[in-house]
Amino acid sequence: MHFMTRLSLAVGCAVVATLPLAAAEVTLKGEVVDQACYLKDKTNKGADHQDCGTSCVKKGQPAALVTADGDVYTIAGTYAENKNAKLVDFVSKQVEAKGEVSEKDGKKVLTVTALTAAK
Repeated sequence: MHFMTRLSLAVGCAVVATLPLAAAEVTLKGEVVDQACYLKDKTNKGADHQDCGTSCVKKGQPAALVTADGDVYTIAGTYAENKNAKLVDFVSKQVEAKGEVSEKDGKKVLTVTALTAAK
């Protein structure tokens, strides 16, 4: 009887240990860019690249947030829906983004819950 109780407890602990922890909301500051253009050439940002970046983001190309440290976060969630409709006005601008960070295929992903122009 004690063996079965210990086995059940051990299995239960193992299952709990494999469950992902809830991601905490973070606030990141950076520039919204067209991810493909930026990853091809890191100078593809700022006002000089705004027209191209906006065009690509409007077409539904993945957008990213690039921080001052050079970290790149693919933007996901409702802000990336409908061909990035909520992001278009923020391309090539400094923003403050709130959301949860995760990783997919070795890349950082920010599921944005709120986005405002940086102060």
